[in-house]
Amino acid sequence: MEGLGSCMEVLTTRFGTLVVPEQDELYFDRGIIGLEDCKHWVVLSDSENPALGWLQSIDHGHIALGIVSPRRFVPDFQFRVEREELEPLELATIRDAEVAVVASRQPHGLTLNLRAPLVINVENRRGCQVVVKDAHPVQYPLTSPSVPLKRTA
Repeated sequence: MEGLGSCMEVLTTRFGTLVVPEQDELYFDRGIIGLEDCKHWVVLSDSENPALGWLQSIDHGHIALGIVSPRRFVPDFQFRVEREELEPLELATIRDAEVAVVASRQPHGLTLNLRAPLVINVENRRGCQVVVKDAHPVQYPLTSPSVPLKRTA
């Protein structure tokens, strides 16, 4: 990471060199589960899939997590957490929070981690990952409708 005034230059393995304006940085003071030393992130859009975003670590250019809005795939998704878990976000109201979940590729297809969503205060650019009290799965399978195949000669 190299400072460029109010921008940072970040060398990533997935996206090449990025110039990240300071105002686009997200700060996770506790990091993310399993990546506690990654505190500085940026969200990137995926040019090929508008439903997918990338949470790219600014601290470690080789780390990027696919993220999605859980309600896009689970419309009635809701969760409960202790109020104290959201204190680092400094939310004026819970309505100011944006929620995303990590998408992962598994041998059986794509899954969403609904057990540990990411909660982000977009106003002050602070985020945290919480473990919900609800019985949501860590690997919620995304199923796509099967497409009938035609046999060609």
